[in-house]
Amino acid sequence: MARMDGPLGPVPASATSSEDCCFAWKAASFDTGRVTQDPVDVIRNGTAAYSRGDLDAFLENWALDAVVDWSNSHGFDAGVYQGQTEIRAFIERFRGAFEAIEIELIGDPVEVRDGLWLAENLAHLRGRDGIEVQARSAWLITFRDGKQTSLTLYQTKKDALEAAELHPS
Repeated sequence: MARMDGPLGPVPASATSSEDCCFAWKAASFDTGRVTQDPVDVIRNGTAAYSRGDLDAFLENWALDAVVDWSNSHGFDAGVYQGQTEIRAFIERFRGAFEAIEIELIGDPVEVRDGLWLAENLAHLRGRDGIEVQARSAWLITFRDGKQTSLTLYQTKKDALEAAELHPS
């Protein structure tokens, strides 16, 4: 079958005909004329944007009043940041302390409760003096009306699941 392009890029392989094209987009839904991505794609794309330092793309799917709760961090700048202006300033400070940052998602984000997603990650950081470190953590991420409304850092997946009042197996 020839490759087809739809209004959002390549049509998924699951589309078997041009009629399926418009219905094959499981990662997008239309609401009042705006495209809302699937939370898994928002988390993946946001993580990739963060890694490349593209803060506009990182914040693109965040609510204006979103919250980043970094208070569980064992590093500097532990705190809670509300609204895109504070979140951007926090990220700029944090990124400014390192020569390079790359965040790798460990597996796919998982919805643990309606609108609440768990994403495990491994951060690869290189300091200004060339010292490299890795930090593994988990995030609980909430979505409302197609927008990311919060990200809370936890040191472990177990800590995140306990905070979500779920019991890890």
